[in-house]
Amino acid sequence: MSARGTNAVRAASVRGRSTDAGDDSPLRIVDIGHHSHDVLMDAEVAFWSLIARNRLDDVLADGPLIAAWRAKRAAFAEEMDVLRFRLTPSAVYFNPTERCNLDCTYCYIPADMRRRGQHMGETEMTAALDRLRDYFRTTVPEGRKPQIIFHGAEPLLNREVMFAAIDRYHDDFRFGVQTNATLLDDDAAAFLMERGVGIGLSLDGPVAEIADRTRRSWGGEGTYAAVIAAMERLRGYDGYNVIATINQGNVAELTRLVELFHAHEVPACMLNVVRCTQPAAETVRADDALVTRHYLAALERSHALYRATGRKLVVVNFANILISILAPTARRLMCDISPCGGGRSFFALAPNGDLFPCSEFIGLPAFKGGNLFQDRIEDVLASPAFRTVTGRRVEDIAACHDCTMRHFCGAPCPAEAHEMNGGMDQTGAYCGFYAEQASYAFRLIADGRHDDFLWDGWDDGTEVAFSLDLARLSRSTPGVGGEGSSWITG
Repeated sequence: MSARGTNAVRAASVRGRSTDAGDDSPLRIVDIGHHSHDVLMDAEVAFWSLIARNRLDDVLADGPLIAAWRAKRAAFAEEMDVLRFRLTPSAVYFNPTERCNLDCTYCYIPADMRRRGQHMGETEMTAALDRLRDYFRTTVPEGRKPQIIFHGAEPLLNREVMFAAIDRYHDDFRFGVQTNATLLDDDAAAFLMERGVGIGLSLDGPVAEIADRTRRSWGGEGTYAAVIAAMERLRGYDGYNVIATINQGNVAELTRLVELFHAHEVPACMLNVVRCTQPAAETVRADDALVTRHYLAALERSHALYRATGRKLVVVNFANILISILAPTARRLMCDISPCGGGRSFFALAPNGDLFPCSEFIGLPAFKGGNLFQDRIEDVLASPAFRTVTGRRVEDIAACHDCTMRHFCGAPCPAEAHEMNGGMDQTGAYCGFYAEQASYAFRLIADGRHDDFLWDGWDDGTEVAFSLDLARLSRSTPGVGGEGSSWITG
C-alpha cells in the first residue's frame, strides 16, 4: 500500500497498456499496484473494470464485458458531459470580511488584505443574499436549498452581521462557516449548532509545537489550544469537520493527527495538500512521494480505528475520490474533475461584491469576473475571467491528456497551475499524489474495503447504472441531489 516512486515514475505507470479490443479502442489495462487485480479503463468516460490478472485473456476476449462497454459507452459519455460542462451553480463561498486575525504561512489571500481589508455591512449583506436567492431560484431545483459557505479570511470577525443573515435567510439557504476557531466561543458555537449550520475548523498538527508552526496570529500566537477547545464544544455535533493542510512541518504526523481527530470524535476531516497559489505556500510544500506515503498510512490508520471502535472518521477528500470512481456525478467536492467546480457549480464573493470563480482567486484581480451589485450573475459566469477557468480541460494539458486517472484527479488546481506553473494548460502540484490516491482507491474496491472509508448511506438516492460480476465492476448514478453539491473547504 505504500507510495511508489517519483511523480515521473507514477505518471508513467497510469498511462496503461493497450488491449485487443481494436486498434483505436480507448480501453487500457492499468496497473494499480494490487497483488491480483488490474483495472481495465476507458478514461474518456470514466468506465472501469477490476479484473483478476489471471483472467485477463478470458475477460478481454470479445465477450460480455466488451459488449456491455460498447452498449453503455454513449450513456457514460453523456453522464460525464453533464458533470463537466452542464452544471449550474448551487453554492457560494461568501467572504463577509477580507480581514483575518491570523497570518498563516500558506494563506492564498494577500497579507495586506488580511490586515486592513473591509467588512461587509448589514445593508450590503442583505442586498447580496437577496440577489443570490433570486438567482438560485433559476438554477437550483425546487425542494433543494442552495448553499452559502461563509469563508475567508476569518468570517467570525464580522460575526454580528453574519449571524443576523443566518437567522434572516435560514429558509432560503443551507449555511456553513469555515473558521480558524479562535473566535468560536460557547455562544457562537451554540448559535451555529442550534441552527444546523455546517462548521469547518482548521488544525495542522497533533500537538501545539507542530500545529502552530504554520497557523498563528500576527503576533505569533498559535491556534492549537483554541481549536482543541472548539472541538470539545462541538463534540457530538455531526455537522462539523476539521481541515488539516499538509506541509513540510506536519507531513510525517498525519497518522497522529488522524488519531487525535478520532479521539475527539470528529465526524469528518480533510487532509489537504497546501495550495501553492501564493509564493509563500511553495516554501512549505512537502515532497510529493513523502506526502503520498504518510497520507495513505493515515487512511489505513483511520480504517484500523474504525474496525477497533465501530466509529468512522471519514477523510472527506479521499472519500470523494472513491465516490468519483463508484458514482462520478455523486461526488461532493468539485476539485478533482476538469473543469473544476469554480465558476460552474460554485463561485466566490468578496466583501465588496466582486465575484471570482473560487476563493483561491480572490487575491488575483485578473480573475474578477464582475460585481454582484453591478452585474448580472449570468453575465459574470460568461465573462472572460470565468471562462478562463471553466474552459480548462484536462485533455488540453500535455502531461494529463492520456493519463488514465484524469477524471479522478482533474489536474487541480487551476489557480495553483496558473500562478505556480504559468498557465491553465499546466498541471498544479502533486501529480503523483493524486494518481496514487486513485490507484489506492481501486485497491480498496478490489479488496472490498471501500465502504469503510465512506459516509454511511453514501449511496442513498443512487441507482446502479452498470454491474457485471465477472469483471467486479459497479457504477452508480445519483438521484436528485447528487450533482453540484459542495463542502466547506479552505
